[in-house]
Amino acid sequence: MELYTRRRLLNRINLTASLLTTILALSFLVWIIAVLFIKGFSAIHWGLFTEMTPPPGAQGGGLANALVGSLMLTIAAILIGTPIGILAGTYLAEYGKYGLFSEIVRTINDVLLSAPSIIIGVFVYELIVIRQGHYSGWAGAVALAIIVIPVVLRTTENMLKLVPIHMREAAAALGAPRWKVIVQVVYKAAVAGIVTGVLLATARITGETAPLLFTALNNQFWSTDMNGPLANLPVVIFQFAMSPYDDWRELAWAAALLITVLVLGMNILTRTLLRDRK
Repeated sequence: MELYTRRRLLNRINLTASLLTTILALSFLVWIIAVLFIKGFSAIHWGLFTEMTPPPGAQGGGLANALVGSLMLTIAAILIGTPIGILAGTYLAEYGKYGLFSEIVRTINDVLLSAPSIIIGVFVYELIVIRQGHYSGWAGAVALAIIVIPVVLRTTENMLKLVPIHMREAAAALGAPRWKVIVQVVYKAAVAGIVTGVLLATARITGETAPLLFTALNNQFWSTDMNGPLANLPVVIFQFAMSPYDDWRELAWAAALLITVLVLGMNILTRTLLRDRK
């Protein structure tokens, strides 16, 4: 009886500590979101989406070039990183489950998942920017794609492993080659999970600043040329938030609110897809 009472007491203590920790974490999240809405919502206006980022000391201005630049960088990074991540995850789940090479790939993938993004930025800076002699949107897209790959790879591998083996066996019994079994049976069964991984990767790179400081940098003017410096929201926030101009700081708050709402929306969508998949 004493043992049972002690266990119940320890259980209540642990549950209380967990609840308090959760409330503390949520309170900081609510605090951050509330501050962003209070300071950023007042700075949102139609010109924010139609006007260029202003020069120093100028009144007004918007984030049109930064919004378009961020969209271009994100799309390019997803197009580069998603196929690589899906193919690598397919190999690990379907062909090389227990091989030495697969274990090496998984280890490298785990390192990439936890690697600081600034290290990736420095790597791409040495690999592309120095060789080109200038910053470019393509360098930024490659840096973001390196962040995309491990997320998509891990999600793809896990989702393919959840597909029941008897579905593969049934397709193989009908005479379908292995690649067709994977493409027409396994992928179709795991498509929701794979799309979820892509959405997670997109949310991950949306607010990345450090890699872009070394690669795409920024551009005050309207530009869709991926071969040159490209404006983007994270770097605009970084530069404008530290400026002495009130208008720039207001734009930084508005940009931070836009990114936060976008990331929260994508995470909610991802959770919804995962719940429906389960």
